[in-house]
Amino acid sequence: MALQSLDRFCHWLSETSLSQTIQTVGWVIPAVQTVHILAVAAVVSSALMIDLRLLGLRGTDQPLAILAQRFWPFIWWPLPILLASGAVLIIAEPARDLENPVFLLKMGLLLAATGVTLACQIPLRTDPTFWDISAGRKRVARLIAVASIPLWIAIVFAGRWIAYIQGA
Repeated sequence: MALQSLDRFCHWLSETSLSQTIQTVGWVIPAVQTVHILAVAAVVSSALMIDLRLLGLRGTDQPLAILAQRFWPFIWWPLPILLASGAVLIIAEPARDLENPVFLLKMGLLLAATGVTLACQIPLRTDPTFWDISAGRKRVARLIAVASIPLWIAIVFAGRWIAYIQGA
């Protein structure tokens, strides 16, 4: 029943004038995909810089809070851009995304990566030295980075696989 409802919704959405316009104007999808990919690159590279600092591999010459303050805007500001560009891509081909298990995986990974990123950021808001105070906290910070890096990489892979995996 739920799949039938989703099928009907996808069919309805793909028949709307907005969807038809996005599908037929040749430059819209490539332009939106380019914006989407650039926003993903900003988020992933910024998260990686923070993660490498958490692991003690890069940026150790400056406090984590300072480095993170520089890169967090490039994680959070592109998210609305990703939401908008992703919505346009869904409207263009709703069944390709909404009925695709890889798209659902990507959204789950995004929620997890966002949660891990927040787990690092929130304590630093109240105490800029939070992750540097004790060996135990440093271990937790490294675990956050070890979780974060594969999550963001998996999001990139899932985003690419959406085009090649058929939905239900």
